[in-house]
Amino acid sequence: MHPSDVLIIGGGLAGLSCALQLAERHQVTVLAKRELEMSSSQWAQGGIAAVLAEGDSFDAHVHDTMVAGAMLNDLPATRFVVEHGPEAIAWLRAQGVPFDTEGSALHLTREGGHSQRRIAHVADATGAAVQRTLLAAARAHPRITLLENLVAVDLIASRHMDMADGQRCWGAYALNTASGRVETFAAPHTVLATGGAGKVYRYTTNPDTASGDGIAMAWRAGCRVANMEFIQFHPTCLYHPKAKSFLISEAVRGEGGILRLPDGTRFMPAHDERAELAPRDVVARAIDFEMKKHGLDCVHLDITHKGEDFIRHHFPTIYQRCLDLGIDMAREPIPVVPAVHFTCGGVLTDLAGRTDLPGLYAVGEVAYTGLHGANRLASNSLLECVVFGSAAARAIATQTPPALPSPRPWDESRVSDADELVVISHNWDELRRLMWNYVGIVRTNKRLERAAHRIALLDAEVHEFYANFRVNRDLLELRNLLQVAELIVRSAQLRHESRGLHYSLDWPQTAAPAAPTILVPGT
Repeated sequence: MHPSDVLIIGGGLAGLSCALQLAERHQVTVLAKRELEMSSSQWAQGGIAAVLAEGDSFDAHVHDTMVAGAMLNDLPATRFVVEHGPEAIAWLRAQGVPFDTEGSALHLTREGGHSQRRIAHVADATGAAVQRTLLAAARAHPRITLLENLVAVDLIASRHMDMADGQRCWGAYALNTASGRVETFAAPHTVLATGGAGKVYRYTTNPDTASGDGIAMAWRAGCRVANMEFIQFHPTCLYHPKAKSFLISEAVRGEGGILRLPDGTRFMPAHDERAELAPRDVVARAIDFEMKKHGLDCVHLDITHKGEDFIRHHFPTIYQRCLDLGIDMAREPIPVVPAVHFTCGGVLTDLAGRTDLPGLYAVGEVAYTGLHGANRLASNSLLECVVFGSAAARAIATQTPPALPSPRPWDESRVSDADELVVISHNWDELRRLMWNYVGIVRTNKRLERAAHRIALLDAEVHEFYANFRVNRDLLELRNLLQVAELIVRSAQLRHESRGLHYSLDWPQTAAPAAPTILVPGT
């Protein structure tokens, strides 16, 4: 058994923010399912939204967030995050994050859905810079233990300890992929910072680690989830056979990029008066419409009119990646398609990150805080990670932890080694294809019914596999993805309207009042 004061599952911005703010008084263990650099935070390009400029205001940032979220956002949660934005940026700067500056002031860019320039950034690779900085600080801290290649299997609840005094989370079981053994990580406080579930779809900008693990584990442990139907498709993922999951930042459109058909026709003004600066759901649906209308594999994002010097200065990472693939974005448009980018729903929490299960917190993309509503506003996600990572740390630090009992060790005495792993890879591929085809940007009742039926069949196969064979990473991720897929479909079937990221041909109008979809285990 590996005991600690706080167990954090996930090593991205939310998890590391929480760990660094707890470690002055607590022994903290951070588990990463692969290398610590493989988080969605690492891949974030655009930046972090906060009210920092003269002429901007909290009210304006809240309003922009609510409009992007189709008024489904929780207002107190939205205001809580926005008002803690400047504090979050100040904390990151104190950690050494090298934000771009103009003289002594931060350089602020603008992205789709924002009425002001309020995006603090590090060129076009903000997430990577933040992750590098916080990871170095965590590695140097004597009270933080960072462990890689450990895949969480399930949360440890009171039932795993022969306890009869109510439910509580006491840590997690995790598969050590090097040894193939499941190990026990016990703690009176556990924080889920596992990211989203982009890999449930065929095309995504997310890293391979984004398999919905935290959402699925929390659901199995009895926690409610909310708004799982709202899956954000980033409008502009690079379309190239050798480019896996590489997104073209929102900031390219924010700085003047124009979406065009292959013949050069600009099409966004015909879909929305805000054109390329419309929220992501609007832009993604417009691209999807034009691709289907004209039978296209992709559309093009053109920023050549800004000139090579501007492009290389503002978007060095994107420029070089495109150039490596034979695309000179200073002289030709970039081929792009929509791809799954962000899970707006997740494990239901309060403003301290607390879930329904005592001792369990959820921060970052795994959580549903109420901030994003029916669609996430660009660059609010990294902000949410820092604000709620800090909030959870404060909540944990003010508590006197209960004495830590000893959980039962993982029992695999009744299982054997699998002889047909092809079943897992085949079911993984089938799930991602059916979610893309039936539960994508545009939905219908019939498509959702078909998806639900097939997911149930796949889940039965995987459950039998899980019960009889030793676990491995692919099996655990597929098990979690199937659970998350079922929650997405069920939530989508319950929403009898079109709002934000959920667009149904059978329910094309927006209904009133706006209300979240909350699912309760066992119902």
